[in-house]
Amino acid sequence: MIAVAFSLIALTVWIYLLLGRGGFWLCGERDGRAAARTDAEVDSQPSVAAVIPARDEAETIACCVGSLLRQDYRGRLSVVLVDDQSADETTAAAAAAADAAGARDRLHIVAGATAPSNWTGKLWAMQQGLAAVDALAQAPELVLFSDADIHYAPDALSRLVAIAGARKSVLTSLMVRLNCESVAERWLVPAFVFFFQMLYPFPWVNDTTRRTAAAAGGCMLTRREALRAAGGLEALGAALIDDCALGRLMKRQGPVWLGLTQDVVSLRRYPGFADFRHMVVRSAFAELRYSPLRLVGAVGGMALIYVAPLFFTIVCRGLPQVAGALAWAMMAVAEAPTLRLYRRPLAAACALPVVAAAYIAFTVESAVQYWRGRGGYWKGRFQAPAHEARRL
Repeated sequence: MIAVAFSLIALTVWIYLLLGRGGFWLCGERDGRAAARTDAEVDSQPSVAAVIPARDEAETIACCVGSLLRQDYRGRLSVVLVDDQSADETTAAAAAAADAAGARDRLHIVAGATAPSNWTGKLWAMQQGLAAVDALAQAPELVLFSDADIHYAPDALSRLVAIAGARKSVLTSLMVRLNCESVAERWLVPAFVFFFQMLYPFPWVNDTTRRTAAAAGGCMLTRREALRAAGGLEALGAALIDDCALGRLMKRQGPVWLGLTQDVVSLRRYPGFADFRHMVVRSAFAELRYSPLRLVGAVGGMALIYVAPLFFTIVCRGLPQVAGALAWAMMAVAEAPTLRLYRRPLAAACALPVVAAAYIAFTVESAVQYWRGRGGYWKGRFQAPAHEARRL
């Protein structure tokens, strides 16, 4: 009876996920489609300043800065690089890229200071960049927060501004295309994007009548005045997951938009499973607000929804086997559009229960690292203070 009950619960959840959660799995919210629905020609070309927090990013910063300075955007565009105490040649590489683009006058380099105890490193760098933007002779209307490992297609900014203008969004964000070349990336990246969409259904994020809010930190275009009205980055405190915190903050000010893209890509590579694991472990427990109860719920829920159907299909007979097989088939159908987005074979969706088991392990490890005082590790910093558990 227990197997029957749990198998039917898993099946019911998958029916809900496919039919009742905004169609998140269809990957329908994309920048190309959204831009195509805007006016063919946007008269307004508001000024934009891109803020790039960078710490030891010499390998990718030239590509990022160069791609931004070569945008075909017709409005005024400047780039503020905040060097977050890098120990490599980050600033030299950025300056060389600006020189190569013939746009050295549009690149402003800020030497980052040590973060106060109530700020995470990235947010503090973003705050310093925002202060530099405010000090420009002509303060911009829009601020683009970009990671240092992002490459932009030449028309990416024009498309992003067009979407923001048409939707009057105060925050317009893109889930950049992650690198998907190594064995680890091919198995883990599509699932990562799928889980993110399931947690924050993009159609719900973009619906002004719903409270669901999120953003993707690699590429976030904000209206400067709306951000100031919301309390600025100071209102985020020491949030480790700064992008979703910013999404929640800005949706209180007006519409937000979050979509997928193929033309803004991450250059960061994860050669092995351990590399990708470190990225997930850094913030997984923060997503659960550092709550042991939420951890138990998340681990139990993922095990029931993703892993149990495979178990019921292989081990059980009768109704549990049928319900498990149907749930397994539904999760494969659900992941297929994301796999197609990343040009992965659709058959890989059958392995989602195994991939989900790996993410369960990552989540548990994230909690253990937090309890050991080593949470939120990134480039030599542990950034998950105990007092953040009740924030945001």
